Amino acid sequence: MTTEPAPPPQHLSPTWAGPDGRATPPLLGDERELLTSFLDYHRETFAMKCAGVPAERLSEFAVPPSGMSLHGLLRHLTGIEQWWLEIQFAGDESRPLMYYSDDDPDQDFERLDGDVAEALALWRAQVEISRRIVAEAPSLDATGVQKTTGKPVALRRILLLMLAEYARHNGHADLLRECIDGSTGY
Repeated sequence: MTTEPAPPPQHLSPTWAGPDGRATPPLLGDERELLTSFLDYHRETFAMKCAGVPAERLSEFAVPPSGMSLHGLLRHLTGIEQWWLEIQFAGDESRPLMYYSDDDPDQDFERLDGDVAEALALWRAQVEISRRIVAEAPSLDATGVQKTTGKPVALRRILLLMLAEYARHNGHADLLRECIDGSTGY
């Protein structure tokens, strides 16, 4: 009597088992490929958390007393992309910050005026600028200037910081989305 071996366990939650349109980061690759792949994965995760939500609900403060909304996170992440890669790493200060001023430093989260579709388009355009800046950098050891200290900051550190920023805010976005319409699991 021959017995076929049992299939290996999948260890996947049913909500995570299917393809969802995001490129899965590679299992192997050089440091730049792995860092940028994971950053793009988190960027697309955030886009998925916003997809399909009516525009007026993206600005909803769905988890009181928190002042966070998906729209506010979108504006904040746009600013993070511009601040770290365009301004501090590439040194390009030719455009004003989109959702920040010294007089109104919290406008990314608090002033949710404007069209959400336009904010999403601005974020996507800023992500493309960031991708170009990273692709053109000679190495992860290349440096920009940290504005708060005047000290050099390596591209490697900036990418790690941005990964942490997106991962943290994707957790916030997951909770906000679940409270808005019950969607979970991506």
